[in-house]
Amino acid sequence: MNVVEFCVSNAHHGTDRLIDRLNELPDLETIEYGCLGNCGECYLSPYVMVNGETVVAETADALYDAIQKELGSQDEHRKALDKLLDDL
Repeated sequence: MNVVEFCVSNAHHGTDRLIDRLNELPDLETIEYGCLGNCGECYLSPYVMVNGETVVAETADALYDAIQKELGSQDEHRKALDKLLDDL
């Protein structure tokens, strides 16, 4: 299960409207927090945490694409690690 964490203080960048879109994806959970402790980034840009990794973009729409890219990248890394472990 993938987890995308949102800071509600970042909603002024339009990140709040991504939650419904992301909730439509399989194997993904969204969580909203009052603060993710990344205030400098939060003030400047739309951002989220994807499985603990910070993902930043210039717009909320670009952030959605960046989230998809990060999820794909993490999935590839996970598959490579699984293959490596299977080959041991």
